[in-house]
Amino acid sequence: MRAVDKAYDVIRQGIIDGRFAPAGRITEHEVAAAAGVSRTPAREALRRLHSEGLVNFTPNQGAVVTEWSGEESDEVFELRALLEPFGAARAATRATAAQIQALQQLAKEQYAEAHDPVARDVDRIAALNNDFHRQLQEAAHSPRLLRAVAALLEAPLIMKTFLNYTTEDLERSAAHHLEIVRAIAARDPEWAASVMRSHILAARRTLQR
Repeated sequence: MRAVDKAYDVIRQGIIDGRFAPAGRITEHEVAAAAGVSRTPAREALRRLHSEGLVNFTPNQGAVVTEWSGEESDEVFELRALLEPFGAARAATRATAAQIQALQQLAKEQYAEAHDPVARDVDRIAALNNDFHRQLQEAAHSPRLLRAVAALLEAPLIMKTFLNYTTEDLERSAAHHLEIVRAIAARDPEWAASVMRSHILAARRTLQR
């Protein structure tokens, strides 16, 4: 793994895990020490995170972890509601059998996790959810679309949106994923796009409660 990729992964995961708190400062030296790399790849990693909206970076001054306001989080879901249904529709006509199978497996795992109140792990649900949305956009076979939604898909993980979900919300979200897979497997772009839009808007409404 390249040094810049290692630094990027370490800091990105630290932001997701909460080790680097919103509005907290991260210096190039801190990144270099945490990842075991020199300051040059540390600087490049911070620039990449800045381009994805995860930090605000100023050369020679370090970076500050993005703090999401209510308005900013609402904007994220508005953009997702515009872009992800398009990706779901494309996936319905372009996804390979292997990609559909992988999406189905992720959806089933999330559904099982959501329906087990005893062993339920919200962090695992969030990770499965993120993987599902990322792999679905990959199945759309549009590199431009994937680049456009990459940062948007990270935002819910960082904002830890699933902590706001009730049991009913978690089960509904998982059921949406299963239906989206059924629509893609049926090669029905309108069905896939419709369910995806409903899925994103339901998540947005949950955060507005």
